[in-house]
Amino acid sequence: MRRSDMAGPRRTARPVKETLLSVKAGIRIHPTAIIEAGVEIGAGTAVWDGVHVRGPARIGTQCIIGEKTYIAYGVSVGNCVKINASVYVCTGVTIADHVMIAAGVIFANDRYPRAFTDGMDGLAESGPTADTLATTVHEGATIGAGATIGAGIEVGAFAMVGMGAVVVKDVPAHGLVYGNPGRLRGFVCVCGHPLRGLPQVVQNGRSGSCSRCDRMYSVIEHGAAAYPFFTGVRDVRKPLRPR
Repeated sequence: MRRSDMAGPRRTARPVKETLLSVKAGIRIHPTAIIEAGVEIGAGTAVWDGVHVRGPARIGTQCIIGEKTYIAYGVSVGNCVKINASVYVCTGVTIADHVMIAAGVIFANDRYPRAFTDGMDGLAESGPTADTLATTVHEGATIGAGATIGAGIEVGAFAMVGMGAVVVKDVPAHGLVYGNPGRLRGFVCVCGHPLRGLPQVVQNGRSGSCSRCDRMYSVIEHGAAAYPFFTGVRDVRKPLRPR
């Protein structure tokens, strides 16, 4: 008997199963993702395993939605947004273009939640109520891993929220916020690098530049506070809404 016969029948190689299901316009959706009716997804976006997107909701073009992320109905996600793994995005959240949401970020939309309605039997309604507050993350902002964003918050354009921060107040454009509770610790450039020379710029009344990318900025005073302004960058001159 030949050695090859003793080895048993020859096995043919099986094709590798695709891990992503490709659909029209270059959208890639993992077969384990749940995409409900009424969800709009833009061209070039990838939705990874275990994601659940409830409808109606909108996700823009060239986005990445990381594994195990939940996106509620009524959420709007802009273009070129990165949402990493295990992010919870609740109803009432709007995420603008070029935003980075790192792993494990949690958004909230109710400051005083209860599982019951006072004076009534049974479970409270799960849908939006008068107490549901909207949150907006403006263009180019970054929210670090494990951060919690409270109800009714605005995170300004190109702001940087540090990992593990608990954000309970609005973050100004280019603001650097970290800690629990999150506090304004400084400002960052469009490229994300801290603007370490900002106090000297304010004191001397001159323009400054980022030490990483050399992008020039000037200073805008708003009340007792001073904020950097980068020419050609949208939304940074708009003051925060009164609270």
